[in-house]
Amino acid sequence: MLTAISLRGLFPAIPTPVKADDTIDAGAVSSMFTWLNKQGIDGVVPLGGTGEYGALARSERIKMAGLSVKAMSGKGPVIAGVLDTGFHDALQAGREFAAEGVDGLLVLTPYYTNPTQAGVRDYFLRYADASPVPILIYEIPYRTRIAIEPKILHELSRHPNIIGMKACNLDMYHFLQVVAGVDESFAVLSGEDSLFPLHLAAGAKGGIIVTACLLPRAWHRIFETATAGKTAEALSLHRRLIPLMNMAFAETNPGPMKAVMDMVGVEAPRMLAPLVQPAPALVASLRAELGRQLAISEGIA
Repeated sequence: MLTAISLRGLFPAIPTPVKADDTIDAGAVSSMFTWLNKQGIDGVVPLGGTGEYGALARSERIKMAGLSVKAMSGKGPVIAGVLDTGFHDALQAGREFAAEGVDGLLVLTPYYTNPTQAGVRDYFLRYADASPVPILIYEIPYRTRIAIEPKILHELSRHPNIIGMKACNLDMYHFLQVVAGVDESFAVLSGEDSLFPLHLAAGAKGGIIVTACLLPRAWHRIFETATAGKTAEALSLHRRLIPLMNMAFAETNPGPMKAVMDMVGVEAPRMLAPLVQPAPALVASLRAELGRQLAISEGIA
């Protein structure tokens, strides 16, 4: 059973390789995991926003969960995203992913209905009571317009089946308040490439990082440096990645990243509607920057 102790290190948020008919490209999925596992990741998070959850057919989501479990083969936890808007659909998705063998679920805050804080609390408590595997809370208010008050997160952190969260709230003071009061059995993970070393310095146990799919060694070095207490050095390493991050998120993720993943052996640039292919000029610039960063990363070993 997955626990907070296992939520340490680097967990790439992975894209979903698809074919022209919008179904999973199993060959490209295999190539992606071959790349990632050779680079020393600590686990993976498929089927989040980076995985285009909302655009995938339900059957394809289940397939991606199973392929991820098979590809990891116990090398690290597979934490599948659950991004449904309603409780019953979200719970059914979680049960289907658990049946495929995932270790945990990353459950998004309920959105669109604009629930109260009491509603958010009860939603997660009810989900955790019913979930067959441990869950992590996914808070990303710039996408959902739902932020969770620190005191609510403190309460939720004490539920035995709620073992952590992906923190994508850009408010650093909010982050500091959350970390200050969560239970020891609860791991806060950074969900922001742009704030990763700061989150680690403030108490995050690791991160669910998008561009770690492209540069896992570079991101792992930042993690190791920061957790060794060398914050200034970690920030310096992170600063080198700012140009790449700016390009990777210049258009909606995962478009730019998918367009250049052939550079790490993954031929699957197709997007799912309503996302479209990124601008050619952006792709060319990102390709050049990624080539430069890969050359640096290979020298890190």
